[in-house]
Amino acid sequence: MKNAHEKRLVVACSAVLTACVIVSGCTAIGPDYQPPKTRIPDTWTAPIPHGGELAALQDWWAQFEDQTLINLIEAAEADSPSLQRALASIDSARANLGTAESARWPTLNGTGRVNRTRKLGSAGGSGGALGMTAGQDSITATYGTRSVGFDTSWELDLFGKARRNAEAAEARLAAQTHDWHEARVSLAAEVADTYVQYRGCQLLVDVYQQELTSMETTDRATRQSVAAGFTSAADGSRTRASMAGTQSKLEAQQVSCRLLMTALQSLTGIAPDTLSGWLAQPADHLPKPRAFRIDRVPADALRQRPDVAALERRLAATSAEIGAAKADLYPGLSLSGDIALTTYSLLSSSVRTWSFGPALTLPIFDGGRRRAVVRRAEAGYRIAYADWRQGVKKAVREIEEALVNLDGANRRRSKAAEAAAMHQAYYESVQAQWQEGGRTLLELEDARRLALEAEVEHLGLLRDQVQYWVALYKAIGGGWSAESIKDEAVPHKVRPRSSSATG
Repeated sequence: MKNAHEKRLVVACSAVLTACVIVSGCTAIGPDYQPPKTRIPDTWTAPIPHGGELAALQDWWAQFEDQTLINLIEAAEADSPSLQRALASIDSARANLGTAESARWPTLNGTGRVNRTRKLGSAGGSGGALGMTAGQDSITATYGTRSVGFDTSWELDLFGKARRNAEAAEARLAAQTHDWHEARVSLAAEVADTYVQYRGCQLLVDVYQQELTSMETTDRATRQSVAAGFTSAADGSRTRASMAGTQSKLEAQQVSCRLLMTALQSLTGIAPDTLSGWLAQPADHLPKPRAFRIDRVPADALRQRPDVAALERRLAATSAEIGAAKADLYPGLSLSGDIALTTYSLLSSSVRTWSFGPALTLPIFDGGRRRAVVRRAEAGYRIAYADWRQGVKKAVREIEEALVNLDGANRRRSKAAEAAAMHQAYYESVQAQWQEGGRTLLELEDARRLALEAEVEHLGLLRDQVQYWVALYKAIGGGWSAESIKDEAVPHKVRPRSSSATG
């Protein structure tokens, strides 16, 4: 009879567990997340560079055909504290996900214990039984107790609290992965921008040095003419003043180059001597990438932005957290049980004990704490939604601005190149006439100044054009895509959940 009763109890408990599993798997309180939508233009309002006839954005940095730039970016990624922090954040988010998912399953603990006990009593009474040894004034009893057992507990996820917490943790893990990619894109763009500025600075130093060499030749000729009495002393002062001004500009440009080298050293962590060796390689032109495709509608372009994708994933997390908070408003049911076997050496016997039963928790009064948690979660969702909308607007604006700047630089560059060539030709003509006595020194210096200004403007536009390409690369999200990313590109093979920035 006893065994039959135990079997019926086990069957009943199994039925209860099965029913609870079914209920907990079918009910989830709170809103089911839907990707947000917002109004954005179907096409870019800014002009598309080269009319949209562009190459795809793949292996973009390699398109510069500048190994030094690639080496600098790789060194920066290996030494960047921001990337190291982003990787640590991914590990932390992964651990949080594991904790959240574990709450959906039972816990099982094993226990074991061994005790040795010695009791000392008076000498009265009968001695030899129960393992006691009689002495003159006392009796000593020694015996052992061994026990082994298991206990389990399971809080049933009747209303989806654990499931919603797991959804939130998974979304935040994806957001951290997007943040890691955003950090990589930003770091690479900053290194590239600084490197382009440095190469542009070097070109300007070369221009000023060449100009200074030409001025020194003019100054020597003017000194000889003044000494011979063919030229006034005022003309000699003018040439020396122009030469001093150019020397000042050259020194200022050299200072700018040193500051840019310091910035590259800070970004990459490369030793100064090594970096100087890398940057000492001759560069008679600015690095320039081939164009990439940006003729698609903004909705497609925004999917390339890791920061926008991260904001959307955090929005999904706050939506799930609303459900977790609302689940606390409902009753909770937990199951617990234990089984133990205890052996007493003193009595040469063992005792088996077990227990099993449910526990129901009813939220009756908490001073409004649970409902306050729900309101806080709902407010968190509204904040995350506002952040997402702001991120979308920022992304569209940055892409539009980069397109406008790049188009403007493209249009101005050809005219600036033409102006620089014409001013240089004019200067060379005036210089030849001045050497023959057909032009004054004032006309020569004025032509030289115009030629120098035109060349500086042309080089500045060339540098700006490459910088705007880098800015567009960053604004478009670096060409990164959650759908096409390779496993080895993500730390520890974390694959972000595919998401749409615009629904």
